[in-house]
Amino acid sequence: MNAGTESSPPQHPILPLVVFALDGQRYALPVPATERVLPMAAVSVLPKAPAVALGVINLHGQILPVLDIRRRFQLPAYDYGPTAHLLVARTARRTVAFPVDEVLGVREVPTGAVASPEAVLPGIGHVAGIVSLTDGVLFIQDLDAFLSLDEERVLTEALEEIQR
Repeated sequence: MNAGTESSPPQHPILPLVVFALDGQRYALPVPATERVLPMAAVSVLPKAPAVALGVINLHGQILPVLDIRRRFQLPAYDYGPTAHLLVARTARRTVAFPVDEVLGVREVPTGAVASPEAVLPGIGHVAGIVSLTDGVLFIQDLDAFLSLDEERVLTEALEEIQR
């Protein structure tokens, strides 16, 4: 066989992910959606917000809703301490912040290694994909599906009300 005609296995594009931990479980956001990582900040109450919203922070004059992945996954409540961080990320509708226990860094995963969440955990709409790694499972968050349409509407109304 001619060396020029040998076929190599198909190469999958690489998906860069910001990996973070909550209660020892690892989750991830795509790097392009992630704006920055901040030390945990004081979160102000947002009246009339959906239950998944912890409140808001003021980031350089921009009011950002703080959404709690713990509440979405029905994990126990947690008092975020000084070692916690806020991941600031963009959704299709707005910029939001998520408190996390720890940011573990950036990991590159071949897109072919990302399993459909429907195949593993049917009905979990806010997870974009699941990656099985040698040291555990990684849940890739779908920020655009994190809030239901009703939660999105209620959050928008609550944010508009505090800015009047």
